[in-house]
Amino acid sequence: MFRSLRPKTAPEITLSINGHDIIATAGQSVWSAMALNGQTVTRRAALSGEDRSAYCTMGVCFECMVEIDGVPNQQACMRQVSDGMKVSTQNITESSEATNAGL
Repeated sequence: MFRSLRPKTAPEITLSINGHDIIATAGQSVWSAMALNGQTVTRRAALSGEDRSAYCTMGVCFECMVEIDGVPNQQACMRQVSDGMKVSTQNITESSEATNAGL
């Protein structure tokens, strides 16, 4: 469904999305790396628990929130991939508690 328009000469990096190591092109967004690898669920809706995904892919709607390297509420469409990055689906629900872990 999706294909990259980046030149094949761009350097490749490795990152993890939901525990799966993938190869991405340096400079692409986290969202595009997810979409190109079939992992389009970015978060679960806080009240219903339904799958959510990127809507606008330009930073306006905030539907693409993911956890990156342990930090929640990162917009996948606005962040560029980096080597060794760990991305996971965000599961912040009505019963989640905020902590200062990792700070």
